[in-house]
Amino acid sequence: MENVEVKALRTLIERFLNERLQTKIEKLQPDDPKRDELQQHHLRENWVADAARRVGQLQIVTHSLKPVHPDAKGTNLYRPPHKIPDHPEIGSHLLGNDFDEDVVGNAAALDVYKFLKLEHEGRTLLSRALEGNEELAVAFSDDQDQGREWMRAFAAIARPRDTEASHTLAKQVFWLVGEDPTRNQDYHLLAPLYATSLAHRVYQTINEHRFSDEAKAARKARRERAYSDRGYHEYPRLAVQKLGGTKPQNISQLNSERRGQNYLLASLPPNWISRDVRPPLHVESVFPRLFGRRRGARDTSRELQRFLATDPPANADTRHKRDQYLETLIDELLLFASELHSLDPGWSASPECRLNRAETLWLDPWRGEIDEDFAQWRASDEWVEEVSHRFGNWVNAQLDRQLPVGDPEHRHWMDSLREVLSHA
Repeated sequence: MENVEVKALRTLIERFLNERLQTKIEKLQPDDPKRDELQQHHLRENWVADAARRVGQLQIVTHSLKPVHPDAKGTNLYRPPHKIPDHPEIGSHLLGNDFDEDVVGNAAALDVYKFLKLEHEGRTLLSRALEGNEELAVAFSDDQDQGREWMRAFAAIARPRDTEASHTLAKQVFWLVGEDPTRNQDYHLLAPLYATSLAHRVYQTINEHRFSDEAKAARKARRERAYSDRGYHEYPRLAVQKLGGTKPQNISQLNSERRGQNYLLASLPPNWISRDVRPPLHVESVFPRLFGRRRGARDTSRELQRFLATDPPANADTRHKRDQYLETLIDELLLFASELHSLDPGWSASPECRLNRAETLWLDPWRGEIDEDFAQWRASDEWVEEVSHRFGNWVNAQLDRQLPVGDPEHRHWMDSLREVLSHA
């Protein structure tokens, strides 16, 4: 005797089949003999028997090979995110229990997966099949043994196929794990797969950030300089990779739902845009005006001054923080020098250049390729000492307005830059 659960499941299944049947027969003439054939095929037990046979053409996955190459025949993997080890990088393990499974295989059999995704009381037919739910077996067939057999066939969709293997059309990476790169045994063969469940979550999230009503309202508020209690996201230089061409269903079910669209975030190195760099003419030193007026140098020297003005205790923490400010100043100085290095060599030979020789040797390094005397002067490295001395003078001058700095401080600033320039 059927119980309430079985009746509900049968109703769910027969509604699904009836909708599919109506979609097909409405395209046929009333006297078309195919109508009877379709009606017979969509009887519950007939259709479920056929679906249980065709489900072998499908596999549930979280990591798919098809996006790598649509004709590759290697292994696809189903790894629920909560079973993947944690690691600090972004990956499928972050999806937790809330993730979308994907399906690969014969696109003509994807209707079977839609059938298995039917839900009753929050549980899909697939989850019931995986649990060996007896009510589902009875819902499938009056012959309970037959129902169990079909249920086992459906549950097999989540099991791995055969042994793990790569394919000639798949990407493969030989990764050295041993000590001897000439030994085949010292390599592991890696076969990268496409994290299709993660890609689907990324697609959904970016679409929410780009096209949701809330995101549109927040952007509108920004354009109109109005208040909004919600921020919004921007994805500059976002690329779309189309997989599957005109038949995205040949790649996977989720790819079909995305109409073949897969987002690629920009992962390019910074695009260096130089400011209008001009040679430092008409000055004897770059430190007081040209370098000292740079925002990074000015702000950092002020922060260093404010910190030391608090009279911090003479301990390791104070020394560490002081040296962090100093490293920032030196980084800014190296950036300043690198900008001048991009000028055409020989600019310091101009009659308008009044820089002292040490700074000329430091800031016009490639002039030595066209000026032999200049090359010899630069090779002596005496300019490193002089430039470091001038840097020490400049730092002391920034602090001297409020702090009693002298030779010990000058020596520390000077030694720090000398150490860097000596290895530059």
